[in-house]
Amino acid sequence: MHTDLVAALDIGGTKIAGALVDGDGSLLVRAQRPTPAQEGAEAVMGAVDEVLGELMASPLWDRAGSMGIGSAGPVDAAAGTVSPVNVPGWRDFPLVERVHKAAGGLSVVLVGDGVAMTAAEHWLGAAGGYDNALCLVVSTGVGGGLVLGGTLRPGPSGNAGHIGHISVDLDGAPCPCGARGCVEGIASGPNIARRALENGWRPGPDGDATAAAVAVAARAGDPVAIASYERAAQALAAGIAATATLADLDIAVVGGGVAGAGDVLFVPLRRSLREYATLSYLRRLTVAPAVMGTDAGLVGAAAAAIALR
Repeated sequence: MHTDLVAALDIGGTKIAGALVDGDGSLLVRAQRPTPAQEGAEAVMGAVDEVLGELMASPLWDRAGSMGIGSAGPVDAAAGTVSPVNVPGWRDFPLVERVHKAAGGLSVVLVGDGVAMTAAEHWLGAAGGYDNALCLVVSTGVGGGLVLGGTLRPGPSGNAGHIGHISVDLDGAPCPCGARGCVEGIASGPNIARRALENGWRPGPDGDATAAAVAVAARAGDPVAIASYERAAQALAAGIAATATLADLDIAVVGGGVAGAGDVLFVPLRRSLREYATLSYLRRLTVAPAVMGTDAGLVGAAAAAIALR
């Protein structure tokens, strides 16, 4: 029997997606359900079971040799549990054990969603060909993952590279994580929008007050919108520079919804990075937008299963 495919699950606050992935990173079979995030633990697991059921009904299921899961965090890969911030029903939920049973005993690898995105970008995306990379997801939160010496390095808990909770403002605002001045508290989409609103930016007639709307205003020259993105870029640059200084990196790849702002984010990010990444060995550090898009979670979960099994 050929076991040349990998089953993948991508678990987030809005959707639970599954796929059977081949050795080229192509998604051969897909399934998806909305995440019943505000319901109890078993309701959320029920959605996972439905996605798995759809995959298992495929004639290709017998070719799956292992399973990778990328989940919103925090995750505990050592314990096989997940406690996603945006899925309150799951706290220390034994996801690996439950999926292992539901999937007929398939071996399961669990990583955080930032690590999954990193695995995808290193396999088939913007970090391809680089042996030392930090990949970031900048959206509702800020996550990330590391490739060091050509190998995905999730760390013992599955959370290595979680750049969103590096403190870049020693006297900054308290973060829900318990620290203060975290990258996430400055650079995430909701915080870009909050800061713009606090400083006098106003949404258009459609009432859209998201970071994407702030990006549109920044592109049109609104100084408050521009300043909010510049502050986010500065926080990201300080976090990237700190990580690169420690780990001697070649590239930082930035994805997630906020990266969709394009030059509004990347121009000040590259400028700020030159101010923070100043040591000689950091001068080769390059920044690139992620290219894997919405499939990064599934492709990355599969890539992590291949790399770590």
